[in-house]
Amino acid sequence: MSDLKSELKSDHSDVRDNSHYERACDQAIAMCDGNLRSTIKALIMANEYLEAELQELQAAISSGCAPLRAEPAASDAA
Repeated sequence: MSDLKSELKSDHSDVRDNSHYERACDQAIAMCDGNLRSTIKALIMANEYLEAELQELQAAISSGCAPLRAEPAASDAA
């Protein structure tokens, strides 16, 4: 599903253009051999996995186990 993830991440700047969502849907359905029920099930499972990952990361950050995002280094260019 990595291709699906990259498709979903691509160009969200123009919300009116839904073609990337259409391509992602077509690809997800194709990956499940055209079975819509299997496609929905796979997407639900992927969503649950990502929700669990997010909860783990949030817990790690709140307990201090994970570093917060570092500030960008100042450029020395003059």
